[in-house]
Amino acid sequence: MKAQTKEMQAVMTPKSSLQYLKNGNVRFQENFRANRNLLEQVKDTSKGQFPFATILSCIDSRVPIELLFDQGIGDVFNVKIAGNFVNSDILGSMEFACKLAGTKLIVVLGHTACGAVKGACDDAKLGNLTGMLSKIKPAVNAVLEPVDASQRNSSNIEFVNNVAKENVQLTIERILKESDVLAEMKNNDEIKIVGAMYDINTGKVLFL
Repeated sequence: MKAQTKEMQAVMTPKSSLQYLKNGNVRFQENFRANRNLLEQVKDTSKGQFPFATILSCIDSRVPIELLFDQGIGDVFNVKIAGNFVNSDILGSMEFACKLAGTKLIVVLGHTACGAVKGACDDAKLGNLTGMLSKIKPAVNAVLEPVDASQRNSSNIEFVNNVAKENVQLTIERILKESDVLAEMKNNDEIKIVGAMYDINTGKVLFL
């Protein structure tokens, strides 16, 4: 499989870009990879890049974006930060990716058993981590069940995963609220912005 070209990027739509990722994740789950010569793709992309998607995910080492979507070099912009939230720098990167570099899709990808989410659930305090985890606290507060405080912590994996899912939805809301560029592109159907959850137990991505 060849690297993405300008011509390939031009004919992809937000809908087909999403389907492309879904198909790649199915291949990953079936342990079947598209045939790629990665060194050839390095050469092919040395003078330009034409990715079709931008994916915001967690830094967790168990969430390797290109692998779990079976993508190659030059196919996707990969934005990683613990807890997959956005700030002005990440929003700027996304605006570059979509408005200037031509990607048609933004995916906000959370995952099960997320350590950053666990830290937010436990109200962990540690240096700069404290401020970072505060970005995830709105998702903790938005998940109303269980009410019992003793069950609202990292020992309750169902609660953790529900918070991770809520964090994805709130992140999408922040993208649309805080980036006029991306909101306008979405409203004009130039891009699609979707949320998803990756199951670290199965390798499956569930789009929300």
